[in-house]
Amino acid sequence: MAIEVGTKAPDFTLKNQHGEEVALSDFQGKKAVVLLFYPFAFTGVCTGELCALRDELPKFVNDDVQLLAVSNDSPFALRVFAEQEGLEYPLLSDFWPHGEASKAFGVFDEDKGCAVRGTFIIDKEGVVRWNVVNGLPDARDLNEYVKALDTL
Repeated sequence: MAIEVGTKAPDFTLKNQHGEEVALSDFQGKKAVVLLFYPFAFTGVCTGELCALRDELPKFVNDDVQLLAVSNDSPFALRVFAEQEGLEYPLLSDFWPHGEASKAFGVFDEDKGCAVRGTFIIDKEGVVRWNVVNGLPDARDLNEYVKALDTL
């Protein structure tokens, strides 16, 4: 079960597609975070969702907001995926220990070995202010994120 709105977001440190460590707490006191968990790079629905975010990037990466996309792929796979799709925002690898961040947010599917489609908007104080969780085959509505960000 996904962590609830009003809960302090669990911190994590994961490697991005360039092998650099990124911690959720790096943004505390500075920016709100759109934290998006997705199953796997190179799959149809995931690629569509991440490219839609790329196409609307100024709404999700600016002076007030940072987008972080997390999958259970290795950083090496994420680098190729980012280059192939022109994704310039952080793609974080929850590969090892496998699914640790996904589990902390309650969006890891043990049977499938990957995260489901969970999205969390975390305010500058590190508190979850909005979330939505969709099943593996169900794409999320990008406009819902924008509306939720407007309420911060």
